Amino acid sequence: MADPKLPPKDPLVRRAGHYLTNALIVGIIKFALLIPFRARLGFVGWVVQYIIGPAAGYRRRAVQNVAMIWPELPEERRNEIVAGCLNNVGRTFIENYSTDDFPARMALNTPQGPGFDALESAAKKGQAVILVTGHFGNYEATRACLVARGYDIGGLYRDMKNPYFNAHYVKTMEAFGGPVFPQGRRGTAGFVRHLKDGGQLVLLFDQHVFGAPKLDFLGKPANTALSAAELALRYDALLIPFYGIRQADGVSFDAVLEAPIPHSDATTMTQALNDSLAARVKAHPEQWFWVHRRWRPNED
Repeated sequence: MADPKLPPKDPLVRRAGHYLTNALIVGIIKFALLIPFRARLGFVGWVVQYIIGPAAGYRRRAVQNVAMIWPELPEERRNEIVAGCLNNVGRTFIENYSTDDFPARMALNTPQGPGFDALESAAKKGQAVILVTGHFGNYEATRACLVARGYDIGGLYRDMKNPYFNAHYVKTMEAFGGPVFPQGRRGTAGFVRHLKDGGQLVLLFDQHVFGAPKLDFLGKPANTALSAAELALRYDALLIPFYGIRQADGVSFDAVLEAPIPHSDATTMTQALNDSLAARVKAHPEQWFWVHRRWRPNED
């Protein structure tokens, strides 16, 4: 809600701000795409870690979140996690704009984990699959790996507030293959059709959702949408947690698909998803997006 003490922002001012922000982002993208892939990732990772992250307040929020979840960690270690988080955000961002280099590299990956066999089996018999992950590592690494093997994996995205940025951001997702659907009535109809036809769909579930049930995540209550589990139950779809885990070189990935979550009820299944992601965050804390306002104890 807007502060009643402040005058509403002029639409022209807001539009100009969006335009200038997008121009800066596009400038960084265009420059980065001119340099070799490994150096490109290092450059944008550095820019987000040392310039954009602190200036935009992302570093401050990440510091607060890490301190809330792991207050017992030494401050030096918490700062390492935050620095790694911001660097991963930058690397992920430019990877997803490297629509030639990145999918070609990820196509060489071999999917790992019991979930891949389950995915293969479901695809052969026309059973829908919902692949669920969080803002961890780079989920597009695993999606690109699977698309290269012939899977028609759709994605669901949330429109960005900046319309200039949103226009080219959506194109990057489409470039990875598989249909992409916007959140909302139009997008929902499309991805439901995709599931009914026995397709595969990627959903990210680790953002705060107002009014959603509070489930445990990393030892704290977090409003968590049940929609992935509800869809799995409604359309008899497999619910498979998956991750694109960045390796120590900062460039390569493990594409991991865990065993499907057994069907029970939506709350139990979603808590299992939270537990799966929490285990990955504990193992690789620098790879999760600590910038989100994931925990809002004073808000429903």
